[in-house]
Amino acid sequence: MLEAACWRTYDLVMRSFYANPRFFSLVVFLLAGCAKVSVNKNGPTESDVLGEASKTDPVDSQEGNWMNWRGPLYNGSSPNDSGARTLPTKFDEDKGYKWKAPLPGSSAATPIIFNNYVFVSSILQSKDLKQKGTGTLLAMCFDRKGGDLLWERQAGSGYRPGSGDGADYMLDSKSNYASPSAVTDGERVVFFFGNGDLVSYRFDGKEEWRRNIQKDYGDFCFQWTFSSSPTLHEGKLYLPVLQRNEMVHGRGKPNSPSYLLCMDPSNGKTIWRHTRSSNAKKESLESFGTIIPHEGQLLVAGGDVLTGHDPSTGKEIWRWGTWNPNHKQEWWRLVPSPVVGSGVILACAPKKAPVFAARLGLKGTHEGKSGLVWDTASNETLTSDVPTPLYYDGKFFILSDLRKSLSRVDPKTGSVEWSITLPGKYKWRSSPTGGDGKIYTMNHNAEVLVISAKDGEVLHLAKMGGAYDDNTRSSIAIAGNELFIRTNENLYCID
Repeated sequence: MLEAACWRTYDLVMRSFYANPRFFSLVVFLLAGCAKVSVNKNGPTESDVLGEASKTDPVDSQEGNWMNWRGPLYNGSSPNDSGARTLPTKFDEDKGYKWKAPLPGSSAATPIIFNNYVFVSSILQSKDLKQKGTGTLLAMCFDRKGGDLLWERQAGSGYRPGSGDGADYMLDSKSNYASPSAVTDGERVVFFFGNGDLVSYRFDGKEEWRRNIQKDYGDFCFQWTFSSSPTLHEGKLYLPVLQRNEMVHGRGKPNSPSYLLCMDPSNGKTIWRHTRSSNAKKESLESFGTIIPHEGQLLVAGGDVLTGHDPSTGKEIWRWGTWNPNHKQEWWRLVPSPVVGSGVILACAPKKAPVFAARLGLKGTHEGKSGLVWDTASNETLTSDVPTPLYYDGKFFILSDLRKSLSRVDPKTGSVEWSITLPGKYKWRSSPTGGDGKIYTMNHNAEVLVISAKDGEVLHLAKMGGAYDDNTRSSIAIAGNELFIRTNENLYCID
Protein backbone atom coordinates (compact mmCIF):
# COMPACT_ATOMS: atom_id res chain seq x y z
CA MET A 1 0.00 0.00 0.00
CA LEU A 2 1.29 3.46 -0.85
CA GLU A 3 -0.14 4.80 2.38
CA ALA A 4 2.09 2.46 4.39
CA ALA A 5 5.09 3.24 2.19
CA CYS A 6 4.64 6.93 2.95
CA TRP A 7 4.34 6.09 6.63
CA ARG A 8 7.63 4.18 6.59
CA THR A 9 9.37 7.04 4.75
CA TYR A 10 7.95 9.50 7.23
CA ASP A 11 9.03 7.32 10.14
CA LEU A 12 12.61 7.23 8.85
CA VAL A 13 12.75 10.96 8.23
CA MET A 14 11.28 11.76 11.66
CA ARG A 15 14.09 9.84 13.32
CA SER A 16 16.53 12.00 11.41
CA PHE A 17 14.52 15.07 12.38
CA TYR A 18 15.13 14.46 16.07
CA ALA A 19 18.84 14.38 15.37
CA ASN A 20 18.75 17.38 12.99
CA PRO A 21 15.80 19.83 13.01
CA ARG A 22 16.71 21.06 9.53
CA PHE A 23 14.84 17.99 8.22
CA PHE A 24 11.53 19.66 9.16
CA SER A 25 10.86 21.08 5.70
CA LEU A 26 11.36 17.63 4.17
CA VAL A 27 8.90 16.13 6.66
CA VAL A 28 6.27 18.70 5.72
CA PHE A 29 6.80 17.93 2.04
CA LEU A 30 6.41 14.18 2.62
CA LEU A 31 3.28 14.65 4.67
CA ALA A 32 1.73 16.75 1.94
CA GLY A 33 2.39 13.95 -0.53
CA CYS A 34 1.08 11.23 1.75
CA ALA A 35 -2.12 13.16 2.35
CA LYS A 36 -2.97 12.67 -1.33
CA VAL A 37 -2.41 8.91 -1.31
CA SER A 38 -5.49 6.69 -1.35
CA VAL A 39 -5.66 3.31 0.31
CA ASN A 40 -5.53 0.03 -1.59
CA LYS A 41 -8.50 -0.33 -3.91
CA ASN A 42 -8.18 -4.11 -4.20
CA GLY A 43 -10.82 -5.53 -1.91
CA PRO A 44 -12.36 -3.79 1.13
CA THR A 45 -10.76 -0.48 2.06
CA GLU A 46 -10.62 1.45 5.29
CA SER A 47 -13.76 3.33 4.29
CA ASP A 48 -15.62 0.04 3.80
CA VAL A 49 -14.99 -0.74 7.45
CA LEU A 50 -14.87 2.66 9.09
CA GLY A 51 -16.95 4.86 6.81
CA GLU A 52 -16.10 8.22 5.33
CA ALA A 53 -14.49 9.43 8.56
CA SER A 54 -11.37 7.40 7.82
CA LYS A 55 -10.82 9.42 4.65
CA THR A 56 -11.66 12.85 5.94
CA ASP A 57 -9.81 12.72 9.24
CA PRO A 58 -6.65 10.64 8.81
CA VAL A 59 -4.15 10.20 11.62
CA ASP A 60 -0.80 9.49 10.03
CA SER A 61 1.98 10.99 12.14
CA GLN A 62 4.21 9.48 14.80
CA GLU A 63 2.23 11.20 17.53
CA GLY A 64 -0.96 9.74 16.06
CA ASN A 65 0.03 6.08 16.07
CA TRP A 66 1.38 3.43 18.44
CA MET A 67 2.35 0.59 16.12
CA ASN A 68 4.35 -1.66 18.42
CA TRP A 69 4.59 -2.41 22.12
CA ARG A 70 7.02 0.44 23.00
CA GLY A 71 5.71 3.00 20.54
CA PRO A 72 7.03 4.84 17.48
CA LEU A 73 10.54 5.39 18.85
CA TYR A 74 10.76 1.96 20.53
CA ASN A 75 11.46 3.61 23.89
CA GLY A 76 8.02 4.16 25.44
CA SER A 77 7.72 7.82 24.43
CA SER A 78 5.28 9.57 22.13
CA PRO A 79 6.81 12.48 20.17
CA ASN A 80 4.91 15.74 19.92
CA ASP A 81 5.34 16.41 16.20
CA SER A 82 3.10 19.45 16.08
CA GLY A 83 4.36 21.08 19.27
CA ALA A 84 0.77 21.80 20.36
CA ARG A 85 -0.59 18.74 22.10
CA THR A 86 -2.18 18.18 25.50
CA LEU A 87 -2.54 14.71 26.93
CA PRO A 88 -5.19 13.91 29.55
CA THR A 89 -4.51 14.29 33.26
CA LYS A 90 -7.86 13.90 35.04
CA PHE A 91 -9.94 10.78 34.32
CA ASP A 92 -11.16 7.55 35.89
CA GLU A 93 -13.36 4.55 35.08
CA ASP A 94 -16.56 6.60 35.32
CA LYS A 95 -15.72 9.92 33.66
CA GLY A 96 -13.21 11.72 31.50
CA TYR A 97 -13.00 9.08 28.79
CA LYS A 98 -14.00 9.29 25.13
CA TRP A 99 -15.29 5.72 24.97
CA LYS A 100 -15.14 2.39 26.77
CA ALA A 101 -15.42 -1.02 25.13
CA PRO A 102 -15.92 -4.30 27.01
CA LEU A 103 -13.35 -7.08 26.56
CA PRO A 104 -14.04 -10.82 26.80
CA GLY A 105 -10.95 -11.61 28.85
CA SER A 106 -7.72 -10.37 30.39
CA SER A 107 -4.38 -9.85 28.66
CA ALA A 108 -1.05 -8.15 29.30
CA ALA A 109 -0.95 -6.95 25.68
CA THR A 110 -0.69 -3.22 25.04
CA PRO A 111 -3.22 -1.67 22.59
CA ILE A 112 -1.78 -1.08 19.12
CA ILE A 113 -3.04 1.94 17.16
CA PHE A 114 -2.74 2.79 13.48
CA ASN A 115 -4.88 5.58 12.05
CA ASN A 116 -8.49 4.67 12.91
CA TYR A 117 -7.79 1.11 14.04
CA VAL A 118 -7.13 -0.11 17.59
CA PHE A 119 -5.91 -3.70 17.88
CA VAL A 120 -5.91 -5.81 21.04
CA SER A 121 -5.38 -9.47 21.92
CA SER A 122 -7.70 -11.26 24.30
CA ILE A 123 -9.00 -14.64 25.40
CA LEU A 124 -12.44 -16.19 25.67
CA GLN A 125 -12.95 -18.98 28.18
CA SER A 126 -15.69 -21.55 27.77
CA LYS A 127 -18.43 -21.23 30.39
CA ASP A 128 -19.27 -24.89 30.11
CA LEU A 129 -17.99 -26.47 33.32
CA LYS A 130 -17.86 -29.83 31.56
CA GLN A 131 -15.31 -28.44 29.10
CA LYS A 132 -12.79 -27.08 31.55
CA GLY A 133 -9.76 -25.53 29.86
CA THR A 134 -11.46 -24.94 26.53
CA GLY A 135 -11.58 -21.50 24.99
CA THR A 136 -9.97 -19.48 22.27
CA LEU A 137 -7.44 -16.75 21.57
CA LEU A 138 -8.88 -13.60 20.03
CA ALA A 139 -7.60 -10.94 17.66
CA MET A 140 -9.77 -7.83 17.97
CA CYS A 141 -10.04 -4.57 16.05
CA PHE A 142 -11.91 -1.50 17.32
CA ASP A 143 -12.95 1.78 15.69
CA ARG A 144 -10.73 4.47 17.17
CA LYS A 145 -13.38 7.15 16.83
CA GLY A 146 -16.23 5.53 18.71
CA GLY A 147 -14.96 2.27 20.18
CA ASP A 148 -17.18 0.00 18.08
CA LEU A 149 -15.89 -3.52 17.54
CA LEU A 150 -15.06 -3.70 13.82
CA TRP A 151 -14.05 -7.35 13.80
CA GLU A 152 -13.06 -10.21 16.04
CA ARG A 153 -11.25 -13.35 14.91
CA GLN A 154 -10.61 -16.65 16.63
CA ALA A 155 -6.86 -16.63 16.17
CA GLY A 156 -5.95 -19.63 18.31
CA SER A 157 -5.20 -23.06 16.88
CA GLY A 158 -5.77 -24.83 20.18
CA TYR A 159 -2.16 -26.02 20.25
CA ARG A 160 -1.10 -27.37 23.64
CA PRO A 161 2.55 -28.23 24.25
CA GLY A 162 3.99 -31.32 25.90
CA SER A 163 1.30 -33.87 26.66
CA GLY A 164 -1.51 -31.44 26.00
CA ASP A 165 -0.46 -29.23 28.92
CA GLY A 166 -2.49 -26.30 30.18
CA ALA A 167 -5.63 -24.94 28.54
CA ASP A 168 -6.46 -23.61 25.08
CA TYR A 169 -5.83 -20.07 26.31
CA MET A 170 -3.22 -20.42 29.09
CA LEU A 171 -0.38 -22.61 30.33
CA ASP A 172 -0.06 -21.48 33.94
CA SER A 173 -1.74 -19.22 36.50
CA LYS A 174 0.74 -16.34 36.10
CA SER A 175 -0.61 -15.10 32.77
CA ASN A 176 -2.34 -16.28 29.60
CA TYR A 177 -1.41 -16.81 25.98
CA ALA A 178 -2.70 -13.35 24.96
CA SER A 179 0.14 -11.59 26.83
CA PRO A 180 2.27 -10.56 23.78
CA SER A 181 1.32 -7.30 22.05
CA ALA A 182 0.37 -7.22 18.38
CA VAL A 183 2.37 -5.19 15.85
CA THR A 184 1.52 -3.42 12.59
CA ASP A 185 3.42 -1.97 9.64
CA GLY A 186 0.47 0.01 8.26
CA GLU A 187 -0.51 -2.77 5.84
CA ARG A 188 -1.29 -5.67 8.18
CA VAL A 189 -1.47 -6.47 11.87
CA VAL A 190 0.36 -9.49 13.25
CA PHE A 191 -0.79 -11.18 16.46
CA PHE A 192 1.47 -13.52 18.43
CA PHE A 193 0.29 -15.74 21.26
CA GLY A 194 2.23 -17.62 23.92
CA ASN A 195 1.23 -21.02 22.56
CA GLY A 196 3.22 -20.22 19.40
CA ASP A 197 0.36 -19.08 17.16
CA LEU A 198 1.48 -16.27 14.86
CA VAL A 199 -1.32 -14.86 12.67
CA SER A 200 -1.45 -11.95 10.23
CA TYR A 201 -4.62 -10.08 9.26
CA ARG A 202 -5.37 -7.34 6.79
CA PHE A 203 -7.14 -4.32 8.21
CA ASP A 204 -10.53 -5.61 7.08
CA GLY A 205 -10.04 -8.71 9.26
CA LYS A 206 -9.16 -11.08 6.42
CA GLU A 207 -6.58 -13.62 7.53
CA GLU A 208 -3.39 -13.27 5.48
CA TRP A 209 -1.38 -16.21 6.87
CA ARG A 210 -0.73 -18.19 10.02
CA ARG A 211 1.86 -20.51 11.50
CA ASN A 212 2.75 -21.97 14.90
CA ILE A 213 6.32 -21.51 16.08
CA GLN A 214 6.23 -24.47 18.47
CA LYS A 215 5.01 -26.79 15.70
CA ASP A 216 7.74 -25.49 13.39
CA TYR A 217 10.72 -25.50 15.76
CA GLY A 218 9.74 -27.54 18.82
CA ASP A 219 7.95 -26.82 22.07
CA PHE A 220 9.22 -23.86 24.05
CA CYS A 221 11.41 -24.50 27.11
CA PHE A 222 10.18 -21.89 29.60
CA GLN A 223 9.24 -22.02 33.27
CA TRP A 224 6.28 -19.71 32.64
CA THR A 225 4.22 -18.65 29.61
CA PHE A 226 6.34 -17.28 26.78
CA SER A 227 5.26 -13.70 26.07
CA SER A 228 7.80 -11.83 23.91
CA SER A 229 6.16 -9.46 21.44
CA PRO A 230 7.13 -9.53 17.75
CA THR A 231 8.85 -6.64 15.98
CA LEU A 232 8.06 -5.33 12.48
CA HIS A 233 10.88 -3.22 11.07
CA GLU A 234 11.86 -2.20 7.54
CA GLY A 235 9.90 -4.95 5.83
CA LYS A 236 10.86 -7.80 8.14
CA LEU A 237 9.11 -9.54 11.04
CA TYR A 238 11.29 -10.56 13.99
CA LEU A 239 10.71 -12.76 17.03
CA PRO A 240 13.22 -13.78 19.74
CA VAL A 241 12.95 -17.20 21.39
CA LEU A 242 15.51 -17.17 24.19
CA GLN A 243 14.80 -20.33 26.13
CA ARG A 244 16.40 -23.05 28.25
CA ASN A 245 18.54 -25.75 26.71
CA GLU A 246 16.70 -28.48 28.57
CA MET A 247 13.19 -29.81 28.97
CA VAL A 248 10.95 -27.89 31.38
CA HIS A 249 8.07 -29.72 33.10
CA GLY A 250 8.29 -32.37 30.40
CA ARG A 251 8.04 -29.81 27.58
CA GLY A 252 10.59 -29.14 24.86
CA LYS A 253 13.69 -31.12 23.98
CA PRO A 254 17.18 -31.50 25.44
CA ASN A 255 19.71 -29.05 23.97
CA SER A 256 16.98 -26.80 22.54
CA PRO A 257 18.68 -23.69 21.11
CA SER A 258 17.80 -20.07 21.74
CA TYR A 259 17.24 -18.28 18.46
CA LEU A 260 16.19 -15.12 16.66
CA LEU A 261 13.65 -15.61 13.89
CA CYS A 262 13.26 -13.34 10.85
CA MET A 263 10.20 -13.72 8.62
CA ASP A 264 8.60 -12.18 5.56
CA PRO A 265 5.56 -10.29 6.91
CA SER A 266 3.64 -10.78 3.66
CA ASN A 267 3.52 -14.57 3.95
CA GLY A 268 5.08 -15.53 7.31
CA LYS A 269 7.84 -17.61 5.76
CA THR A 270 11.18 -17.81 7.52
CA ILE A 271 13.98 -15.74 5.98
CA TRP A 272 16.61 -16.74 8.53
CA ARG A 273 16.92 -18.30 11.98
CA HIS A 274 19.99 -17.40 13.99
CA THR A 275 21.10 -19.42 17.00
CA ARG A 276 22.01 -17.09 19.88
CA SER A 277 24.43 -18.81 22.22
CA SER A 278 24.83 -18.10 25.93
CA ASN A 279 26.69 -19.56 28.91
CA ALA A 280 23.78 -18.81 31.23
CA LYS A 281 22.23 -21.69 33.14
CA LYS A 282 18.69 -22.97 33.57
CA GLU A 283 16.07 -20.21 33.96
CA SER A 284 18.71 -17.50 33.40
CA LEU A 285 18.65 -18.51 29.73
CA GLU A 286 15.03 -17.39 29.49
CA SER A 287 14.01 -13.95 28.25
CA PHE A 288 10.58 -12.42 27.73
CA GLY A 289 11.87 -9.20 26.14
CA THR A 290 11.27 -7.83 22.65
CA ILE A 291 13.81 -7.17 19.88
CA ILE A 292 14.50 -3.41 19.66
CA PRO A 293 15.75 -2.05 16.30
CA HIS A 294 18.20 0.83 16.45
CA GLU A 295 20.51 2.36 13.84
CA GLY A 296 20.73 -0.71 11.63
CA GLN A 297 20.95 -3.27 14.42
CA LEU A 298 18.63 -5.55 16.37
CA LEU A 299 19.18 -5.21 20.12
CA VAL A 300 18.48 -8.26 22.29
CA ALA A 301 18.73 -8.80 26.05
CA GLY A 302 18.65 -12.22 27.71
CA GLY A 303 20.75 -15.19 28.71
CA ASP A 304 22.82 -12.90 30.97
CA VAL A 305 24.05 -10.80 28.00
CA LEU A 306 23.14 -7.86 25.76
CA THR A 307 23.77 -8.30 22.02
CA GLY A 308 23.48 -6.45 18.73
CA HIS A 309 22.67 -8.26 15.46
CA ASP A 310 22.66 -7.64 11.72
CA PRO A 311 18.97 -7.42 10.62
CA SER A 312 19.73 -8.99 7.24
CA THR A 313 21.31 -12.19 8.59
CA GLY A 314 20.97 -12.26 12.38
CA LYS A 315 24.76 -12.41 12.71
CA GLU A 316 25.99 -11.12 16.06
CA ILE A 317 27.88 -7.82 15.79
CA TRP A 318 28.71 -7.28 19.44
CA ARG A 319 28.04 -8.63 22.91
CA TRP A 320 28.28 -7.20 26.41
CA GLY A 321 27.94 -9.13 29.66
CA THR A 322 27.36 -10.04 32.20
CA TRP A 323 25.15 -8.86 35.03
CA ASN A 324 25.47 -12.39 36.40
CA PRO A 325 29.22 -12.95 37.10
CA ASN A 326 30.31 -16.48 36.30
CA HIS A 327 26.61 -17.16 35.59
CA LYS A 328 26.27 -18.12 39.23
CA GLN A 329 22.56 -17.29 39.50
CA GLU A 330 20.53 -19.96 37.73
CA TRP A 331 17.04 -18.46 38.21
CA TRP A 332 17.45 -15.00 36.73
CA ARG A 333 14.95 -15.00 33.85
CA LEU A 334 14.85 -11.62 32.15
CA VAL A 335 11.65 -9.67 31.43
CA PRO A 336 12.55 -6.05 30.46
CA SER A 337 13.52 -5.22 26.89
CA PRO A 338 16.56 -3.06 26.06
CA VAL A 339 16.01 0.68 25.79
CA VAL A 340 18.26 3.19 24.01
CA GLY A 341 18.92 6.84 24.82
CA SER A 342 21.74 9.41 24.71
CA GLY A 343 24.37 7.00 23.46
CA VAL A 344 23.72 4.09 25.83
CA ILE A 345 21.64 0.91 25.93
CA LEU A 346 20.02 -0.09 29.21
CA ALA A 347 19.74 -3.70 30.34
CA CYS A 348 17.88 -4.35 33.60
CA ALA A 349 19.15 -7.32 35.56
CA PRO A 350 16.39 -9.17 37.51
CA LYS A 351 15.55 -9.79 41.15
CA LYS A 352 16.68 -6.40 42.61
CA ALA A 353 19.99 -6.51 40.72
CA PRO A 354 21.37 -3.30 39.12
CA VAL A 355 20.63 -1.62 35.80
CA PHE A 356 23.54 -1.54 33.34
CA ALA A 357 24.23 1.04 30.61
CA ALA A 358 26.34 -0.28 27.73
CA ARG A 359 27.86 2.07 25.19
CA LEU A 360 26.32 2.30 21.73
CA GLY A 361 28.59 1.44 18.83
CA LEU A 362 30.33 -1.59 20.34
CA LYS A 363 31.92 -4.30 18.21
CA GLY A 364 33.12 -7.69 19.30
CA THR A 365 32.80 -9.18 22.77
CA HIS A 366 32.96 -7.12 25.95
CA GLU A 367 32.54 -7.89 29.61
CA GLY A 368 32.72 -6.12 32.94
CA LYS A 369 33.82 -2.49 32.66
CA SER A 370 34.72 -2.88 29.00
CA GLY A 371 31.93 -1.26 27.01
CA LEU A 372 30.05 -0.26 30.18
CA VAL A 373 29.28 3.43 30.79
CA TRP A 374 27.65 3.08 34.22
CA ASP A 375 25.61 0.82 36.46
CA THR A 376 23.38 1.32 39.49
CA ALA A 377 25.11 -1.06 41.90
CA SER A 378 25.60 1.79 44.39
CA ASN A 379 21.88 2.69 44.42
CA GLU A 380 19.58 -0.19 45.31
CA THR A 381 16.50 1.87 44.34
CA LEU A 382 17.49 1.75 40.67
CA THR A 383 16.43 -1.72 39.63
CA SER A 384 13.64 -3.21 37.53
CA ASP A 385 12.51 -6.81 37.57
CA VAL A 386 9.60 -6.58 35.09
CA PRO A 387 8.96 -3.06 33.65
CA THR A 388 11.03 -1.80 30.72
CA PRO A 389 12.39 1.70 31.43
CA LEU A 390 11.19 4.74 29.51
CA TYR A 391 13.46 7.13 27.61
CA TYR A 392 11.71 10.47 27.23
CA ASP A 393 12.81 14.08 26.78
CA GLY A 394 16.48 13.18 27.16
CA LYS A 395 16.07 11.21 30.41
CA PHE A 396 15.58 7.63 31.54
CA PHE A 397 12.66 6.84 33.82
CA ILE A 398 13.25 3.60 35.72
CA LEU A 399 10.27 2.01 37.44
CA SER A 400 11.23 -0.48 40.15
CA ASP A 401 8.36 -2.87 40.72
CA LEU A 402 10.18 -4.53 43.63
CA ARG A 403 11.25 -1.25 45.30
CA LYS A 404 7.97 0.54 44.43
CA SER A 405 9.73 3.60 43.08
CA LEU A 406 9.98 5.68 39.91
CA SER A 407 13.22 7.57 39.26
CA ARG A 408 14.40 10.04 36.63
CA VAL A 409 17.97 9.24 35.68
CA ASP A 410 20.68 11.15 33.82
CA PRO A 411 21.58 8.92 30.85
CA LYS A 412 25.16 10.19 30.78
CA THR A 413 26.05 9.34 34.39
CA GLY A 414 23.27 7.22 35.87
CA SER A 415 22.72 9.76 38.64
CA VAL A 416 19.21 10.15 40.08
CA GLU A 417 17.55 13.53 39.44
CA TRP A 418 14.39 12.70 41.36
CA SER A 419 12.77 9.60 42.80
CA ILE A 420 9.30 8.99 44.22
CA THR A 421 7.68 6.17 46.14
CA LEU A 422 4.70 4.63 44.36
CA PRO A 423 1.48 4.40 46.39
CA GLY A 424 -0.73 1.51 47.42
CA LYS A 425 -0.26 -2.18 48.08
CA TYR A 426 -0.36 -3.47 44.50
CA LYS A 427 2.66 -4.05 42.26
CA TRP A 428 3.45 -1.41 39.63
CA ARG A 429 4.55 -3.47 36.63
CA SER A 430 3.21 -1.59 33.62
CA SER A 431 6.17 -0.27 31.63
CA PRO A 432 5.98 3.55 31.88
CA THR A 433 5.09 5.64 28.84
CA GLY A 434 5.68 9.37 28.36
CA GLY A 435 4.36 12.35 26.44
CA ASP A 436 3.36 16.00 26.95
CA GLY A 437 5.57 16.27 30.02
CA LYS A 438 3.75 13.42 31.75
CA ILE A 439 4.58 9.84 32.70
CA TYR A 440 1.85 7.20 32.77
CA THR A 441 1.96 3.80 34.45
CA MET A 442 -0.53 1.31 35.88
CA ASN A 443 -0.50 -1.22 38.73
CA HIS A 444 -2.05 -4.68 39.06
CA ASN A 445 -5.24 -3.14 40.46
CA ALA A 446 -5.65 -1.03 37.27
CA GLU A 447 -4.82 2.21 39.07
CA VAL A 448 -3.17 4.67 36.69
CA LEU A 449 -0.64 7.21 37.89
CA VAL A 450 -0.08 10.47 36.02
CA ILE A 451 3.29 11.93 37.04
CA SER A 452 5.12 15.10 36.07
CA ALA A 453 8.25 14.24 34.10
CA LYS A 454 9.82 17.48 35.32
CA ASP A 455 9.80 16.95 39.06
CA GLY A 456 8.00 13.69 39.86
CA GLU A 457 4.86 15.33 41.21
CA VAL A 458 1.89 12.97 41.21
CA LEU A 459 -0.73 14.79 39.14
CA HIS A 460 -3.49 12.22 39.37
CA LEU A 461 -4.35 8.69 40.50
CA ALA A 462 -7.14 7.14 38.44
CA LYS A 463 -8.99 3.97 39.36
CA MET A 464 -9.75 2.19 36.10
CA GLY A 465 -10.51 -1.37 37.19
CA GLY A 466 -12.65 -3.35 39.58
CA ALA A 467 -12.12 -3.38 43.33
CA TYR A 468 -10.70 -6.90 43.24
CA ASP A 469 -8.55 -6.66 40.11
CA ASP A 470 -5.10 -7.89 41.06
CA ASN A 471 -3.41 -8.89 37.82
CA THR A 472 -3.73 -6.01 35.33
CA ARG A 473 -0.49 -6.01 33.36
CA SER A 474 -0.91 -3.99 30.16
CA SER A 475 1.12 -0.85 29.45
CA ILE A 476 -0.55 2.39 28.36
CA ALA A 477 -0.39 3.50 24.72
CA ILE A 478 -0.31 7.15 23.60
CA ALA A 479 -1.57 8.22 20.18
CA GLY A 480 -2.29 11.81 19.24
CA ASN A 481 -4.10 13.47 22.14
CA GLU A 482 -5.42 10.16 23.37
CA LEU A 483 -4.49 7.49 25.90
CA PHE A 484 -5.45 3.86 25.35
CA ILE A 485 -5.76 1.88 28.57
CA ARG A 486 -6.51 -1.80 28.70
CA THR A 487 -7.77 -3.33 31.95
CA ASN A 488 -8.92 -6.89 32.57
CA GLU A 489 -12.47 -5.99 31.55
CA ASN A 490 -12.42 -2.88 29.37
CA LEU A 491 -10.54 -0.94 26.72
CA TYR A 492 -10.59 2.83 27.30
CA CYS A 493 -9.87 5.71 24.95
CA ILE A 494 -9.20 8.88 26.95
CA ASP A 495 -8.83 12.35 25.46
